[in-house]
Amino acid sequence: MVSQTASLLESVRFLDRTLLNILLYDRTTRRNILWATTDYVSYGSAFDEFCEIKPELITGKYATLIQPRITKSQFMRLGRTRDKAEVFTPSWICNKQNNLIDRQWFGREDVFNVEKGNSWIATVGPISFEGCKKGWQKYVDAQRLEITCGEAPYLVSRYDTVTGEMIPLNQRIGLLDRKMRVVRENTDTAEEWLDWAQRAFESIYGFEYQGDNLLLARENLLYSYIEYYYERFYQMPGILLLRKIARIISWNIWQMDGLKCVVPGSCKPEENQQFTLFDYFGDDGFYIGEDSSQCPGCARGDICRHTGCYCRIMDWRAKRSKTFLSMMKGGKS
Repeated sequence: MVSQTASLLESVRFLDRTLLNILLYDRTTRRNILWATTDYVSYGSAFDEFCEIKPELITGKYATLIQPRITKSQFMRLGRTRDKAEVFTPSWICNKQNNLIDRQWFGREDVFNVEKGNSWIATVGPISFEGCKKGWQKYVDAQRLEITCGEAPYLVSRYDTVTGEMIPLNQRIGLLDRKMRVVRENTDTAEEWLDWAQRAFESIYGFEYQGDNLLLARENLLYSYIEYYYERFYQMPGILLLRKIARIISWNIWQMDGLKCVVPGSCKPEENQQFTLFDYFGDDGFYIGEDSSQCPGCARGDICRHTGCYCRIMDWRAKRSKTFLSMMKGGKS
């Protein structure tokens, strides 16, 4: 099935301009996601680190500008590893770690696949939930997060991010891939499949700093939906449905500085700075306070005091957005 749809997937960017706009949209800022990397500045000022990624900058003559890590030059890969600690995990390691999550959920090993050294073989037959305290619906709804997700190999495993090899649909090991297998095995009607496939996409999250990686992650999720839809219905999903799924993806896979929980580059010096209990005077009588040229959160390493734009994500069951920081703190804002 993957080989049958591969050529279709490569044309998604050009299939519908609105669809591409959704994939580039930042739900927090209500603008486009940022490049957040200096790798493309040689192409012009529009490619500067904190400029938005516009459709015209990744289509037409720039259609092949953003590429998966495996196809980037060795020089660029080494630079990103040095500057952003970007190291992509082989799929067999992603599988091992995802298996640990499912071992905890099911209380047994080898639920979705059997590990074979640096590979694996998918189990045969429907996944059994017998003996589990929670049924398959709870498994699909269980929220999962991939931090600093890169191209999202822990969520969807369309290809091995290290070797570049495509992975057959029935052998995929991502957290979302597992949910989609459960949906396929437990839904009978088209309506049921569509409902639970959407819920599966609503349940997985990931954040990434660099804009090119983020776009690739979003595309990988959208492409995965197309592939699973094709497997179920033997045709491409309609544009309106793809826009709906893309909107979910644009909420759940978001751009964020993971150390600050804010949009990259959004911290600014605090205006109209006032004295606080943390400010004091030294022995010589001179005021010693925070550096007014810095965001107070950055200056003090306080994640709650950044002047930047705190990222928001969607709680689909509650039907309301929340700041990611509030979810870390257990709050509701």
